[in-house]
Amino acid sequence: MKTKYFSRALLLFNTFKNRKLTNEEIDDAEEKADNLGERTNEFKLLISMIRDTFSGKYKMNKWNMSIIIGTIIYVVSPIDAVPDLVPVLGWLDDASIVGFAIAKLADEVDRYKKFQKTGLEI
Repeated sequence: MKTKYFSRALLLFNTFKNRKLTNEEIDDAEEKADNLGERTNEFKLLISMIRDTFSGKYKMNKWNMSIIIGTIIYVVSPIDAVPDLVPVLGWLDDASIVGFAIAKLADEVDRYKKFQKTGLEI
């Protein structure tokens, strides 16, 4: 059953990553970040990465941006594999997508963390 939800979540994620991300959705994502348990800090890092990219402070390729955009839209969207209204389970699929994104973006995350420390792109 868990595999079924994750497969559905990945399908929705792939749909969402092709959408435009609004500032309102980024703000909503920050408000919802604390619901992601142990993935909260990772999700906040993704939000920071996209904000810095949109502002021109940080550069990343479009593929990595699409992964972050898909993740943020997935978390803020009321349409996902398990609706957020379902206690606990509703946020588990969101946290799973965040974990998936972090794993896919490992090199970009490392590069961004170095950028945060130095202010210079590497």
